[in-house]
Amino acid sequence: MDDKMIKEPEIRFTGFSDAWEQRKLGKEFVKVNERNDGSFGKEHWISVAKMYFQDPGKVQSNNIDTRTYVMKKGDIAFEGHPNDEFKFGRFVANDIGAGVVSELFPIYRHKREYDNNYWKHAIQIERIMSPIFSKSITSSGNSSNKLDEKHFLRQSIFVPTIEEQVKIGRLFKYLNNLITLHQRELDLLKQSKKAMLQKMFPPNGSNIPEIRFAGFTDDWEQRKLKDVANYIRGSFPQPYSNPDFYDEENGKPFVQVADIGFDLKLNSDTKAHISKIAEPKSRFVEAGKIVVALQGSIEKSIGRTAITQYDAYFDRTILIFEEYKFPIDKQYFAQVIKKLFEAEKERAWGATISTITKEHLNDFIIGVPKIEEQRKIGSFFSNLDNLITLYQRELDSLIKLKKSMLQKMFI
Repeated sequence: MDDKMIKEPEIRFTGFSDAWEQRKLGKEFVKVNERNDGSFGKEHWISVAKMYFQDPGKVQSNNIDTRTYVMKKGDIAFEGHPNDEFKFGRFVANDIGAGVVSELFPIYRHKREYDNNYWKHAIQIERIMSPIFSKSITSSGNSSNKLDEKHFLRQSIFVPTIEEQVKIGRLFKYLNNLITLHQRELDLLKQSKKAMLQKMFPPNGSNIPEIRFAGFTDDWEQRKLKDVANYIRGSFPQPYSNPDFYDEENGKPFVQVADIGFDLKLNSDTKAHISKIAEPKSRFVEAGKIVVALQGSIEKSIGRTAITQYDAYFDRTILIFEEYKFPIDKQYFAQVIKKLFEAEKERAWGATISTITKEHLNDFIIGVPKIEEQRKIGSFFSNLDNLITLYQRELDSLIKLKKSMLQKMFI
């Protein structure tokens, strides 16, 4: 029973029960060194890493006829650059058509009937390929590994029948298409939001946005941020490393920059919780406040904005908007702050860790319409954000499902 479990995956399609065949890779593949005979030009140059035909204008090789290998559909190429996902490098299957690749990438071709959709996934499962590579790799000394042909082809892999390969391949092709579709829809929503943020807020020097809800014609007021709201920074006792300041079992949530999501919400659970000792020297913030990150990397951290959905203590790298000097819709104002920081964060000082100071914020200019128009704008972007969040969750679920199936449908 144990022996059978090793030779079949955890999940299979109905009707398949035979053990998978343990096969030497030399029975499945042969290394090929097919040179270009002039049949392929620059328009056939394949970028192996992402498997697409390179723009001919960007192909710099002058030796396309002599210093390249022909890669046919179904061939696999070894890309030897290790990374966090692939310890030794990885194989990439050609699913786009015949072309040429740099001779830096060794090409292997199937010797038996095969399903390309099955093999393009099988050859990238790290738990399967890593032990094979560990016995077949020689380092070149320039951050790219080389594959020893003889050692590689002597290794073994479990292979199902061609009928089962086709079934599995079709499933993963369907999942890939579904993931691509969701990613495109998500990207389109994000692009639409970006465009609407540009058009529904006045550009610099103007008091009227390009797009408005019906019934609104008044100019927006231009105000300095300090004249719109009162804001303070969070605080936390130093040094951060003092273990007495944390109580992960009974402590209150302690929000840091990484705990602010990208959907105007805090993460459902913070990474740290503070102790009773730290509370008196920390900044407590009630639910329903707008907060924004002042410090971190320009690309990933500064400008993260949220409307807090639970009570918590906040780090000094975060700015909290406590109250407003006239009627303000929070959904509208959160979008204003996020958009403002996107435009202004290049002013942040610092190298690896950059900062926008609280004092620097005082003279930021924002447009302020009447409260009724604020509510319309806030509701519009809130609904759009909810739709983006929904699509992101669906995409994440599909990616998680694919990852799980890769673990359970291959051995």
